[in-house]
Amino acid sequence: MKGIYAVYRKEMGHYFVSPVAYIIVAVFLILTAYFFNRLMVLIIQESFQASIEEAQFGGGQAFDVPSLVMRNFFGVLSTLLLFLTPMLTMSVYAEERRRGTMELLMTSPVTDLEIVLGKFFASLTLLVIMLLPTAIGFAYMLRHAEPTAPWRVLGSEYLGVLLLGAALLALGSFFSSVTESQLIAAMLSFGAILLLWVLDFGSQAGSSVWASSLEYLSVFRHYDDFTRGVIDTSNVIFYLSFIFLGVFLTIRSVDSMRWRRA
Repeated sequence: MKGIYAVYRKEMGHYFVSPVAYIIVAVFLILTAYFFNRLMVLIIQESFQASIEEAQFGGGQAFDVPSLVMRNFFGVLSTLLLFLTPMLTMSVYAEERRRGTMELLMTSPVTDLEIVLGKFFASLTLLVIMLLPTAIGFAYMLRHAEPTAPWRVLGSEYLGVLLLGAALLALGSFFSSVTESQLIAAMLSFGAILLLWVLDFGSQAGSSVWASSLEYLSVFRHYDDFTRGVIDTSNVIFYLSFIFLGVFLTIRSVDSMRWRRA
């Protein structure tokens, strides 16, 4: 545990002295604030329009504004993670390999597992820091919502985005460990994440076993249940397995660096 904490503290310090991390966080918060505001305005307008139609003609459609805002927002959030997680992970190993500091880290009294977990938890912490401000708007909205606000649904959605983000970070960390170029690491991560995203579209084209397999492998399809407030154990297990696989592959990649330098 001491080794993991030492690597974790080192990585967090690196994040907060790097302007790149501040830029990514700022861009993320600006985009989330914009989409939250636009979704809120559009859905409230639709709700007013539905109320007018109900008063005039009867039988209008009932609108649950908080639930609609939350589901649409977390759908947009998954798309933002598609673009931003490669930027969060591109320098985790690639920059250290380029500078030659990876050798110093590997000769220190820490294991490969401690290195990988320390770096992974640091990137996950940065993701949590990015997500925390988004909860302010939802807390205010749900506190003043009528009828009773769906707090349980919000918790499910945040759990889903954390699991999705952790899975993408684990994947991005692996690609960062196989190259010395941050650009190549980011491109590989983005391409792999994009492929996992389009698998969902490919699965809709047929009903065969192959299509079902593609649907299961899509990390974004498993995320959809969380946005509806449904915590399915199979989805949680899928993401935890995906995270384990990403961490395992990264450990093997770091271990291969030791053999190449031996």
